[in-house]
Amino acid sequence: MKKSICVIVLLFCFTFSTYSQSFSTSNSDTSQSPYKISWKLDAPWVGVGLGLNVLGLKLIQDKDDLTIEELNDLSKDDVPGIDRFLAGNHSDRADKISYYPFYGSFAVPVIMMVADGNMRSNAGQISVMFLESMATTGALYTISAGLVERARPLAYNTSVPEEDRRESGAQRSFFAGHTAATASATFFAAKIYNDSYPDSAAKPYVWTAAAIVPAWVAYLRAEAGKHFLTDNIVGYAVGAASGILIPELHKRDEQNFQVSPAMGVDIRGNEFQGLSFSYSF
Repeated sequence: MKKSICVIVLLFCFTFSTYSQSFSTSNSDTSQSPYKISWKLDAPWVGVGLGLNVLGLKLIQDKDDLTIEELNDLSKDDVPGIDRFLAGNHSDRADKISYYPFYGSFAVPVIMMVADGNMRSNAGQISVMFLESMATTGALYTISAGLVERARPLAYNTSVPEEDRRESGAQRSFFAGHTAATASATFFAAKIYNDSYPDSAAKPYVWTAAAIVPAWVAYLRAEAGKHFLTDNIVGYAVGAASGILIPELHKRDEQNFQVSPAMGVDIRGNEFQGLSFSYSF
């Protein structure tokens, strides 16, 4: 997952170059976009998100290796029952394969923006939201991985070289960063498609694909001995929530939030006036 921080930095550069171009291009009309961007809110969001990623990486780098005594004290019996069946898993092949859908998922929103004219006209907005989604997910992951001490499943496998079981990288099982980042990217892509084409018959297939890809990554990371079931569940939930909620929070107010005057009569028969709030998904 630390490698994905480089992807976030690249997204940062791509985002600002794309958004600046959208301002300077006369044909760039975002009036029909379902989203709106406010630099008073979004610039600090991006800045704080990237800053927290740096802080999280520092916490990860400062983690200590396990001592021999701590390694010898590891026991599968101490692993919660829901996760115990994965303790001792290890597969280099599954680890390598997991990187294909992991990195591939980052390309999906970019390809959608390039290939689809409707989304391409709103590429600046989408890029900002994608960067925010990835930065938010990355910040939550790196800080959690830096603060939480939990050995990976492979640390319980005595056939794995001792130095690999002891090193600090093997002590950040919680939560699953690859799963989280993949879910953030795929659910983000599904969300912007959903909002751009609300009447499309393809939406169920798009959402299904968005759900399957991170689930596959989660399976591979578990087989590789990198994460337990609960690590993947939390990572999946964090990534999916980030990918869906950030575009939702940027939707134009008139499309999902309405305020209107209201009148009524209370239980005593007295008339009253007030405001009615409605929110639609």
